[in-house]
Amino acid sequence: MSQSFLESQIAEHSQTEKTAMKQHDTSGTLALSTSDFAALEERVVRAVNLVKSERQARIAAEKRTESLESRLQEQSSLVKSLQEEVRVLNSEREQVRQRVEKLLSQLDALEL
Repeated sequence: MSQSFLESQIAEHSQTEKTAMKQHDTSGTLALSTSDFAALEERVVRAVNLVKSERQARIAAEKRTESLESRLQEQSSLVKSLQEEVRVLNSEREQVRQRVEKLLSQLDALEL
């Protein structure tokens, strides 16, 4: 909710209270005019709708968070396995390089 929306709601509420206080009769009951009651009813309906939409947004955000957390777990395990595979391949490459160097040195020794 925006700050200006809240401020307008507070101002509207204050004005409604002032009007209601002026209409307070001698028996101690609060008399509301039809327009005041309709305005109150409209504000309640807006508040209920706002709460509903915020709940729906929260539920959607929670579902998205769960989905993203699941994907993150999958990606993390994939990254770990790929890191291990790269480590193994680098080790194999180093072994092959050493063997090739040994073979080349043996060939150089034969040519002498």
